[in-house]
Formats: sequence, C-alpha cells, structure tokens
Amino acid sequence: MEAKKTPQADVNKKSTMFIMVGLIVSLGITLMAFEYKQYDEGELMDLGMADDDFEELTEIPPTEQPPPPPPPVKQPQIIEIPDEEEIEEEIEIDLDVEITEETEVEEIVFEEEPEEEEADKVFLVVEEDAAFPGGQGEWNKFLRKNLKYPRQAKRMGIEGNVYLSFIVDRTGSISDIQVIREVGGGCDEEAVRVLKASPKWTPGKQRGKAVIQRMTLRIVFRLK
Repeated sequence: MEAKKTPQADVNKKSTMFIMVGLIVSLGITLMAFEYKQYDEGELMDLGMADDDFEELTEIPPTEQPPPPPPPVKQPQIIEIPDEEEIEEEIEIDLDVEITEETEVEEIVFEEEPEEEEADKVFLVVEEDAAFPGGQGEWNKFLRKNLKYPRQAKRMGIEGNVYLSFIVDRTGSISDIQVIREVGGGCDEEAVRVLKASPKWTPGKQRGKAVIQRMTLRIVFRLK
C-alpha cells in the first residue's frame, strides 16, 4: 500500500503559490521599469519644450564704433632768421658839392604827345557842323534867288526832293558833290549847279579846330 502524503507535504500545491508570487513580483518589476522609462522620457520632453532663453542671454547689443581720432595737427615751425649780416663794404657818398650861381641845372621838360594828324580825315559827325554863311535862312534866300525850275520837269509835272552828298573842307570850299537820290527831269543837275555856285561855307569844327566834313543836303522842287 502506498502511504498517503500529508497536505503540508504536497509540493504541487505550494509550487502553484510560488509561481503566482513570482508572476506578481515580475509584474511589479516590469511596471516599475516602465514607469521609470516614462519618467525619463517625460523629463527629456520637458527639457525639449522648455522656453529657449539662450538667444536673450547670448544676444550682444549693437555698439557704435567711435569715430577715428583726428590727424595730429602740425604745429607751425618757427624758423629763426638771423639778423641781417653787416655789410663790410663802405659806400662813400660825396655830399660836398659846391653849387654856385654859374651852375646850370637841367630842367626836365615833359613833351606832349603829338596829336594824330587829321589833315586828310573826313568826319561824318563833328561837334559843330559846317553851315551856309548866315545859317538856314540865308540858304533859303539863296535858293529862291538862284534855283531855276527845269523846263522839262515843269512840262512833265515832276516834283520831289533831290538829296546831295558833298564835302566841306577846312577852308569852307565845296567838292565831291554826289546825287544820292534822283528826281529826274533835269532837277538833279540843277541842284548840283546851285550848290556849286554857293559861296564858301563855314567849315565844321572838332575840338575847336576846322576839319573836313561830309554832309548831306536836300533840295526841294515843288510846282506852284
């Protein structure tokens, strides 16, 4: 007969209990390890999400560069000039000059510059114009007495003004008579004839001296 084992000596029952205790312990260790890993990861995540204040700490405020120093000012150099050297040579000045009544002193004469010769110069404008003796009134009388109206001009009814150019020299003589505006019908030739027949004119003057002047004269022909 086989002997019966006591319940205390039943190893099978106790092994089941041991297995359960081992599972519980293993589960607890596993949970602790898992919690530790989560803790580490959470700390790392918190560090990664933390506010970044490094820029504020490392930011360097801009600073203004000071202007370069001005170049050194050169002080003027003072050069000493030695005193004028003494002239060793003696200059003799003879002041013992006897002046008697017979001594002649040369006079300094300032000669005036010779004026330009204006003998052949013909003036168009002068200070005093040449004129018929007695003035314009006497000239008009002379024309009424000596001027003859050409028959051809009367017959053709020609009227107008004849303009003459002529020269009055320093003596008042008239020369180089030219007709510068014609009328025709013999009036131009009659005007030249009357001017040639006139007495000497009073010459023109420039700076108080008689000069040669070229003049222009108008003689009017009108039918009554």
